[in-house]
Amino acid sequence: MANLTIKVDEHVLRKARIKVRGQGTSVNALRRSFLEQYVRDVEARKKAIMDILALSRSSRAARRGRRWTSDELREREM
Repeated sequence: MANLTIKVDEHVLRKARIKVRGQGTSVNALRRSFLEQYVRDVEARKKAIMDILALSRSSRAARRGRRWTSDELREREM
C-alpha cells in the first residue's frame, strides 16, 4: 500500500480527528475510504456512459428525417 501525504489546515484536521473518533475510525481511514469511493464512482459513471452509448447504437428507433421544433420539445403532457 502506498503512503499519501497531504497538507491541511490544523483547525480542519483537529475537527476531523474529533469527528472520526466519535465514529470509531481515523482520518487516514476516512481519507482512504473517500478515495476508494471516488474511484468507484468515476468507474461507475464511465460504465454507465458506455452502456448508454452501446444501447443507442443497438437501438432500432429512427426519426426518419423528422425534426422536432423547440415548442414540441418543451410541451408537457398534463
